[in-house]
Amino acid sequence: MPQSNTSNLPVHIGYIVDGNRRWAKQHGLPAYEGHLAGYETTKDILLETLHRGVKYATAYLFSTENWKRSAEEVNKLMTLLLRILTDDAHLFVDNNVRLRIIGTRQGLNAKLIDAIQKAEQDTEHLNGGELLLCINYGGQLEIAEACRQIIASGIAPHEVTTELIGAHLYAPDVPPCDVIVRTSGEQRLSNFMLWRAAYSELIFIDKHWPDMRAEDIAYIIDEYEARNRRFGG
Repeated sequence: MPQSNTSNLPVHIGYIVDGNRRWAKQHGLPAYEGHLAGYETTKDILLETLHRGVKYATAYLFSTENWKRSAEEVNKLMTLLLRILTDDAHLFVDNNVRLRIIGTRQGLNAKLIDAIQKAEQDTEHLNGGELLLCINYGGQLEIAEACRQIIASGIAPHEVTTELIGAHLYAPDVPPCDVIVRTSGEQRLSNFMLWRAAYSELIFIDKHWPDMRAEDIAYIIDEYEARNRRFGG
C-alpha cells in the first residue's frame, strides 16, 4: 500500500463527515442511501489514513445536535453505528487497529452501549494505529464535562490549568488534531474537537463524503506537509 513521506506526517487527522444526504439527493436516492454510502466510505477512509502512517484518525459520525433530526433518520443512523461496532468490528482486529468511541453515553440505548464497550475491549491491545468514532459527541459538552470532573475533585481555582482540563477530556491521551478535514464544501467546525482544534490546520474539500477516495488522503497529507505551522510564534 502506498506510503506518504513521513518527514512531516500528521499524527492525528480529524474528519468532519458531511454531505451524505446531499450526495443521496444528487443521485436521486433517499437520504438513508447517502448514509449507507457514507458508512462504507468511513471504513475505507479511516483505515487507509492509518495505513498511510497517520497514528490517529477521528470521524465525527453523530453529534449531540443530530438528535434534532427525524426519529426515523436517527434510528437508521443508530442502526449503522451499531453495525460498525458489531458486524464490521472484525475489520479493526484484522487491521491491528484500536477502536475508541468518544462522546457521552447519555441517550444511547443499552444495546449500543454494550457494543461500544465490547468493541473497545476487544481492540484495546492492538497497536497499529487508533480510530476514534465520535458518537453522541459535542466539543462544548466535552469541555463542560471535563470542568465538572475537575470541580467535583475539589481542585482549587488557581490550580486549574490548560493541561489539567486536557487531562479530563474524552480519551485524554489522544493528541490534538494536526489537521481537520471537512467535506461537502462547508467551512465550519460544527462543535467538533474544539479543545484539540486550537492549532489545527483546516482543509475543506468540496466533494461529498461518499465521494472521498484514497487519493484524497494523499492530497490532505501533502497539503498538510506543505504548510508552515507556527503555533503563534
